[in-house]
Amino acid sequence: MNKKITVLAGDGIGPEIVAEAIKVLDKIEKKFGHKFEYTYVDIGGCSIDKYGVPITEEGMQLCKQSDSVLLGAVGGPKWDNCPPAIRPEKALLAVRKELGLFANLRPTKLFAQLADSSPLKKEIVGNGIDLLIVRELTGGVYFGPKKTEEIDGELVATDIMPYSEHEIERIGRVAFETAMKRSKKLASVDKANVLDTSRLWRKTMHRLAEEYKEVEYSDILVDNTAMQLIKNPTQFDVLVTENMFGDILSDEASMLTGSIGMMPSASLSSTTLGMYEPIHGSAPDIAGMNVANPLGTILSAAMMLRYSFDMASEADAIENAVNKVLDDGYRTGDIMQAGCKKTTCSEMGDLVAKNI
Repeated sequence: MNKKITVLAGDGIGPEIVAEAIKVLDKIEKKFGHKFEYTYVDIGGCSIDKYGVPITEEGMQLCKQSDSVLLGAVGGPKWDNCPPAIRPEKALLAVRKELGLFANLRPTKLFAQLADSSPLKKEIVGNGIDLLIVRELTGGVYFGPKKTEEIDGELVATDIMPYSEHEIERIGRVAFETAMKRSKKLASVDKANVLDTSRLWRKTMHRLAEEYKEVEYSDILVDNTAMQLIKNPTQFDVLVTENMFGDILSDEASMLTGSIGMMPSASLSSTTLGMYEPIHGSAPDIAGMNVANPLGTILSAAMMLRYSFDMASEADAIENAVNKVLDDGYRTGDIMQAGCKKTTCSEMGDLVAKNI
């Protein structure tokens, strides 16, 4: 099978971790007889330096023409003083919007080998954490109207959080369908005691729940969710929520595993086109040092195979290889434990590829 992949390596450690994911995909290519064609596009700060914009129109078109997009990370202190309209992060919002990537899947899995890395007590972690946050990605306050104006002699800033019924319904269906493929348990996160958008969110989710009778459905307020993720994370399987709540909660959930470097993510459209990336940032303080953890990016590549290319066996092969490397005691610095063998970024990529 031939697939076109647009690679957005980005800034900081982005090029290093993406290189290791491609190393692993090359092994998949050979083992399973596929052909992956890579097109590299600048994004973020490196694009600003070259072209004056965080992503060019040509680069955006190449993303649209691909079968999938693999992203490293963008941004860094070098570009903190850029005008808001051309900050590196603007490229991510633009890609999500232009490609129609409305559904963000953020798994939080505590690998058994890394149980001691979790900041939570063992009695709370139990037999492990394995939950998935489904976040609406192209609506809400991040994309709503905003303005700053002077009123009565002082500046007043306003950000509006709009949501339409069809936006809520489409992310809701993704969440229910995902729950059906897992443990048939779904919690919808909102702030319906305060926000009109959340009341519409809850009403729409209740309507969808009538279509998915097999799914154990519940509502939970966002502030209670934040507490429950710390108190009893194993109660959750699939969580669905709007853009800003999902942004915050998924970062909180990721730290339950002990390292943000382990966590992949997928951003999906209504077609098979998706963008896959680790959830961490560009980490400019360690860029070029060959010490970053590439496993989040490698596992993102596995999600790409599973969700965009329908290559379940190939995705399993990558995930099993990661587990084998961890079983063998290899660790990058961020997940290093006593008695384990410390590896570099490139060595970790070599080890995963070798174990496929």
